[in-house]
Amino acid sequence: MNNQPELVLLKNRRPDRPATIEEYRAGGGYAALAATLGKRSPQEVCQLVLDSGLRGRGGAGFPAGRKWAGVKEDAEFPRYLIPNTDEMEPGTFKDRVLVNADPHLVIEGIILSAYAVSAGKGIFFIRPSYEMDAELIERELEVARDAGFLGGNILGSGFSFDLEVHRSAGRYICGEASAQVNAIMGKRAHPNKEVHMAHQGLWGKPTIVNNVETLSCVPGILRQGPEWFKGLARTESGAGTKLYCVSGRVCKPDVFEMPIGTRLSEILDLAGGMCPGAEFKAVLPGGASTEFMPKKFYDVEMDFEPLKAVGHRLGTGAIIVFDKNTCLVGATLNLIEYFARESCGFCTPCREGLPYIRDLLWRIEIGEGKEEYIPLLREMARHMDRSYCAFAPGAAAPVLGLLNYFEEEIREHLSQKKCPYKGLGIEFRDSLIPMEKTESTAPENS
Repeated sequence: MNNQPELVLLKNRRPDRPATIEEYRAGGGYAALAATLGKRSPQEVCQLVLDSGLRGRGGAGFPAGRKWAGVKEDAEFPRYLIPNTDEMEPGTFKDRVLVNADPHLVIEGIILSAYAVSAGKGIFFIRPSYEMDAELIERELEVARDAGFLGGNILGSGFSFDLEVHRSAGRYICGEASAQVNAIMGKRAHPNKEVHMAHQGLWGKPTIVNNVETLSCVPGILRQGPEWFKGLARTESGAGTKLYCVSGRVCKPDVFEMPIGTRLSEILDLAGGMCPGAEFKAVLPGGASTEFMPKKFYDVEMDFEPLKAVGHRLGTGAIIVFDKNTCLVGATLNLIEYFARESCGFCTPCREGLPYIRDLLWRIEIGEGKEEYIPLLREMARHMDRSYCAFAPGAAAPVLGLLNYFEEEIREHLSQKKCPYKGLGIEFRDSLIPMEKTESTAPENS
């Protein structure tokens, strides 16, 4: 376990521009590619990544090597790799920083990962509001092609792979892997749980979708070995470094690369601590689809297993900080407004349940809440587990965090018949879309 942070992903980060290919190569960039293509088998690469303990950094935390091993040696061709940079999770902006810091680290990681599954084509999936980043990647892909790292017979190895950039339609659901595949094919971005994408994904062919932070860990693993990667972590169960986004009521919101398992309190110190006059109240530890964590978790280790042990999730590692003057009912309502709008509408629990939850929270926030709304919120949030994909349970997570740790704050809204935080700090209700009572889905007299 490592106590001193070693920068792996952001070591070439500069304040004013991305690292060039020359700067990347000066620090060992593309050395792993040269040492791997034609010299190690795809199966060896897959096993090294599995041995490293690398888990997906996009939210689910599934072991990358195990996902790749799902593409069997006798699987049909062509095979596809989709680097996921959609990043529509509120509070998450790490991939954008990574792409802007070191685009060739991202590109080398993609090529090596493609080699591990014998994919011949990659589609770099990026959200439309990241247009400058899409243009940056397109420019640097040309640089990589000119250097012989992309295209046919890369470095004389016999392996051919090329990559193109695909702008997303700009919906949250497009970040879900199977919905992403449907979106690329021009279909409605509905998740598809009936097929395994390692067998039948894009255009019915074997397809791997990984977050770009995950893929960018691969060059270091192949260059320095699985044990080195494991040794970067602060926890026994962890492996590697992690990009932690920090936003909200802190002095220096930013992305920080730290050993995975670094304590929450240390990460917040890197962000300059709380804003002047602000007092810590809660965080969302892994983006908008995780539960609120109160102050008792202030020193929790930010890794998959330690957070799971206390009933929480690492998610994307996007830490959103709230202070004592922030209304968490309003904050939760703000998030549910977003999720209700972003639902693909495919299944009933998500399509109908999220607007129902939104309406209950809205009534509480404006002073029209009732005691019976509290058990109703809890019941409806738990019903989200019955949805077709993980979207609705993720959307319900902050609601459950509000109920589990800040129920008294809900009751203050009920007893005072108004938001008790109005005028104290961050307010959300002025930005809410008014909902007519005549169109309400919440019970009037239950």
